[in-house]
Amino acid sequence: MFVQEKQESNVPALGLYVHVPFCSTTCDFCAFYQERPSKKAFDEFFLGLRREFERFPGDRSFSTVFIGGGTPGLLSSAQLEHLCRIVSDAGLIDGCEWTVEVAPSEISREKLDVLAEGGVTRISLGVQTFSSDMMKSLGRDHKVEKVFSAYSMIREKAAFLVNMDLLFGAPGQTLDMWALDLTTAAELEPDHLSTYCLTFEEDTAMYVRLSEGKVELDIEREAEFYEKAWSLLPQFGFPQYEVSNFARPGRACLHNLNTWRMHEWIGYGPGASTQYKGVRRKNSANLEKWSTDMTNEGDPAYEECFEVGDRDLAGDAILFGLRMNEGVNLKDLAVRFNLSSGCLSSVRSFFGKLRAEGLLKEVAGFSILTQDGRMRCDAIASEIPEIEAQKS
Repeated sequence: MFVQEKQESNVPALGLYVHVPFCSTTCDFCAFYQERPSKKAFDEFFLGLRREFERFPGDRSFSTVFIGGGTPGLLSSAQLEHLCRIVSDAGLIDGCEWTVEVAPSEISREKLDVLAEGGVTRISLGVQTFSSDMMKSLGRDHKVEKVFSAYSMIREKAAFLVNMDLLFGAPGQTLDMWALDLTTAAELEPDHLSTYCLTFEEDTAMYVRLSEGKVELDIEREAEFYEKAWSLLPQFGFPQYEVSNFARPGRACLHNLNTWRMHEWIGYGPGASTQYKGVRRKNSANLEKWSTDMTNEGDPAYEECFEVGDRDLAGDAILFGLRMNEGVNLKDLAVRFNLSSGCLSSVRSFFGKLRAEGLLKEVAGFSILTQDGRMRCDAIASEIPEIEAQKS
């Protein structure tokens, strides 16, 4: 059985993310940057990717790898082998957690063989739903049966842990339909389940339907969907470790945890984001422009690029930390980000108010949201005070 190895605590975590932008079709709810596959587009992608890895190496071995998209599984076996080689050559720690997203309709045994041999340890399967009716309403281009056959193929490989993504809050979805999706997924016995609330992003087919009044948004109903997952999945052996994520013991996604804890990561590919050496930046979400930028001399024209200091990182570590069941240890953050006690005084006062309202509790030095608090975590996040410098 695969055993998830722990990262060495004395080495600062460094994540590696690759955005593979190709999709054969666009789901009605998807707002991620994507491109139609073509020989020219593939050539541009791999040319730019090789050059970007050469220009922007990490200063230490990468702790985790996540290849997302788009649909990375759309790449051919030869292209996946090429991609794995590029990532491996970047330098990975022993036992590196390496995740690749795949769509049920794009995977094959040959591709899985390539990924296993390349060093991949986790497959994230984009299920979304087991309902044929919902599949159609979301614009998914595969039948439900394809989900089961894809999962079976993946499970034939002992090398992989398996994550499943599920979506809730879609128009026409009932609470019973959601409970059936959760139960069906849990009974397949994956290692990890991610549950996402449908958001109506601009420039998506679903947003157009909303703006035309063809579908309605019910914020109050969302709470019931959250609560159903929170109560049901632990009964199947999937304790919650973040508002939207559940995993069997020891199978939480380290790449996600490293990101939420505000460690460093480098993003490669068009549209990928980076947090590294006090800078956050986002690559151009245009394949041709990104590839040209990477192959030409001079600094790339990032869509975003700005400096982040210790107080910024500490503030985000609090924001994301409250979404996790482990919570936030303010003393540890003060040491890690070199903050004086005065810097955190407003945060401590805010936490005190949350405790008084029954939204937060203290457990062994960690500030942890209660279930009511997690239900209101977005509102709480918007109210977290900024960490101010110590007044002289």
